[in-house]
Amino acid sequence: MSKEYNVFISHAWSYHSELEDLRRLIDARAYFKAEYSEVSRDKPINSISAPYIKTVLKKKILESNIIIGLAGMYASHSDWMEWELQTAFDNNIPIIGVVPRGALRISATVSSRAIEIVRWNTESIISAIRNNSI
Repeated sequence: MSKEYNVFISHAWSYHSELEDLRRLIDARAYFKAEYSEVSRDKPINSISAPYIKTVLKKKILESNIIIGLAGMYASHSDWMEWELQTAFDNNIPIIGVVPRGALRISATVSSRAIEIVRWNTESIISAIRNNSI
């Protein structure tokens, strides 16, 4: 029986389609099981209280085997992504940066905290998850 990975994908809210595309890419891989714990438009935290949101997010991050940071340049302008990635980094949760399709540059917010940076390729992403997760 294969291991099931708890994956938290740090992403910018306005780039929700990249989150969905990445989930589909991972889920299409045979013999690989992932459960996703990030907050998305599908399952938002219904609160405007930043401390409460951070408490919920931190719990999800700490329960994850690995964090994937979508490494588009928009990550450098997202306070939430920076907070999520720094929280993971400070708690020794491994971070993988995934370069979005067609991107030529990547965000320092992601690259400065990532243990590995991979391109938008199923095998590269799955291999990075397997090799770096806790």
